[in-house]
Amino acid sequence: MRHSIKASLSLDCLELSALRESVALLDRPTQIRLLVENGYPRESIKMSLIPIWKKVALGLFVTFAGTLIPSEICLAKDGVKQPNVVVILTDDQGWGDLSLHGNPNLSTPNIDTMARDGAEIDRFYVCAVCSPTRAEFLTGRYHNRSGVYSTSAGGERFNSDEQTIAEVFREGGYATGCYGKWHSGMQYPYHPNARGFDDYYGFCSGHWGNYFSPMLEHNGRLVKGDGFIVDDLTNRTIQFIDSHRDQPFFVYLALNTPHSPMQVPDQYWQKFADKEIVPDPEAANAKKENLVHTRAALAMCENIDANVGRLIEHLDTIGVGEDTIVIYFSDNGPNGARFNAGMRGRKGSTNEGGLRSPCLVRYPRCIAPGTKVNRIAGAIDLLPTLADFAGIKFDAPKPLDGKSIKPLLTGDADDWKSRVMFSTWNKKATVRDDRYRLQMNGGLYDIVNDPREKSDLAKKKPQVVKRLKKQLDSWLAETSLKSSRDTETRPITLAHPDAEYTQLPSRDAHGHGGVRRSNRFPNCTFMTNWKTSEDSITWDVEVLDSGKYEVQMYYACKQDDVGSNIELSIGDQKIEKTIEVANEAPLIGAAEDRFKRVEGYVRDWRPMTLGVVQLEPGKTTLTLRAQEVAGAEVADMRLLLFRRLGASEKLGVLRK
Repeated sequence: MRHSIKASLSLDCLELSALRESVALLDRPTQIRLLVENGYPRESIKMSLIPIWKKVALGLFVTFAGTLIPSEICLAKDGVKQPNVVVILTDDQGWGDLSLHGNPNLSTPNIDTMARDGAEIDRFYVCAVCSPTRAEFLTGRYHNRSGVYSTSAGGERFNSDEQTIAEVFREGGYATGCYGKWHSGMQYPYHPNARGFDDYYGFCSGHWGNYFSPMLEHNGRLVKGDGFIVDDLTNRTIQFIDSHRDQPFFVYLALNTPHSPMQVPDQYWQKFADKEIVPDPEAANAKKENLVHTRAALAMCENIDANVGRLIEHLDTIGVGEDTIVIYFSDNGPNGARFNAGMRGRKGSTNEGGLRSPCLVRYPRCIAPGTKVNRIAGAIDLLPTLADFAGIKFDAPKPLDGKSIKPLLTGDADDWKSRVMFSTWNKKATVRDDRYRLQMNGGLYDIVNDPREKSDLAKKKPQVVKRLKKQLDSWLAETSLKSSRDTETRPITLAHPDAEYTQLPSRDAHGHGGVRRSNRFPNCTFMTNWKTSEDSITWDVEVLDSGKYEVQMYYACKQDDVGSNIELSIGDQKIEKTIEVANEAPLIGAAEDRFKRVEGYVRDWRPMTLGVVQLEPGKTTLTLRAQEVAGAEVADMRLLLFRRLGASEKLGVLRK
């Protein structure tokens, strides 16, 4: 294929895909030197130039010319294949958790290679914690516009009237899959299958209590995982890709590490168990470091790198790597005081170290090797950017905050205008332009020259403070500034007409009497200390549609406690069931943890069918109690699972 473009030299251009091995042999300075020697004006050479092999006399002597990648080959139109998309999001991996960024403590060759083969966005911004970043990526809008203010108890959900990137791509003809930690709502209409993903496998909560063959879900149905969870999720992603090679695919691989619990297979841990650790260059950060936690986190990062490597290798092996966009980023700063280039702040902070994320983009057809983007960008930009690359035109029901950064990635950004980006978490807010960061408390920092935010320039740069404060105040006036402890006002939903399965986990329940949650971090907890007929567990829900539902309770019960009679009441309806089978399930997790966790442990849960109920639309309270207690305790209760009767046939027809 030949492409004609404007250049100062007459060039015979070969397709980029045929050049990649040759290009990789030369460093950037050598490429630029050879371009200059061949008469290309130095002032016209951009980061987006790619080297072109050109045969000359004697056959063995090679010279170079350069050109911009033609924008025509990036367009999704007749005769040009739309790009596939794979988005990889990691959990609690800081900017400094890559060898690419100078961390001497670990090696991440596969992720590093993404930067060499494609683009690195040097100043890419996410949120201070998990669920807000996920909302911003999925919607292209700041999370505080869409109802997200917390990481649990319903506050992690973005509003059901928001359009998602998966919906945009599915409408554009893509097969869509999501694998991993969702953390944006469990029940329809917040569930990933309700937000545009054809296939979902993973867990919907904010953290999970066991990483080795844990209980997960596949399109609502509870299943058992297969091996270490990051390996398993990557396997599922590869299977989805293999099943959809005849159409463009959009895959969101949401890995849940290095978030705690700090579990990782032995082959990765053994390298780090006794490893000497180089501390962060900032003394204040180094002083707070816990070396055991750091070693576990780095081992988890190397496991991530291995999975990224085999995923990209698979794309290349099956012949779709050239036409697949692979994006890699993280959801917030590191979950510990470890190497992070001396930046101030970590997870939970609105300082640079809490908000700056690695972001690498590989797209061999359109993005030149070694591209470096120095303008600010963020998670809000990914929806419009990827749709732009795919040639998908869509009508956003609400104004997007993000913008397409395709010009920055393809070297066509001569007229790129400066912008500001905002972030807020737990009643703190900050604004950032290409050079400065202003905190809500008035602190101003030159991030380019003072990335550690040590020198407050507010008094020296009053005009900059005035400009950024005006923009921040205006943004806060039209959004919201909430505490992560605010009370959720949106109900937990049940019986959505499109959902066959609905979970009501302990996380969303309230314990009464002696019943208590197994841990103060609710996401993966269970209800315990259920001992008397006066104790109860309740869920305040809004039933969205009428229908008959089979109800199962997932539980653990000692043999000596078998025989308690359980009652579930919903309005005027009551169903009863006696616990007839013991489930002597010990706590799981401590043996696998490389560092003692603060979250709770889990069990292997057993389902028992309580009966069938008829649900009708409206707000109501579900109450679970024991009519009779046979032993010292009733049971530990993990969740209720509602299955709409007759839904499989109905939904199967709709999906076809």
